[in-house]
Amino acid sequence: MLKWSYALGLLFAISGILLLDWHGKLAFWHDKKRTILTVLSAMVVFILWDLLGIHFNIFFNDNSPYTLSIMLAPNFPVEELLFLFIICYMPLAIYRGVQRGYHHLPFTKR
Repeated sequence: MLKWSYALGLLFAISGILLLDWHGKLAFWHDKKRTILTVLSAMVVFILWDLLGIHFNIFFNDNSPYTLSIMLAPNFPVEELLFLFIICYMPLAIYRGVQRGYHHLPFTKR
């Protein structure tokens, strides 16, 4: 179970972002096609960034006991995709929330 810690934490964070997005209709539930295109294009840039960093020995995998041993490429763990999804999707949801005003979020007064 310890090996799943990081992946489960990332999935928990993603579910929280998705819940806020669903409630406020911020990104995906506002415009599915544009959100998918935006997030995927940003993820491609970050994947290329990671692969370049791995190639030049800037990024490496230290075989943490908290991560799965599944590698998509040398030194590119599967959890990296979940992390990249978060850092691409969350700013988009935050931007849309600020753009629309905070009154759409569940923790603010109406």
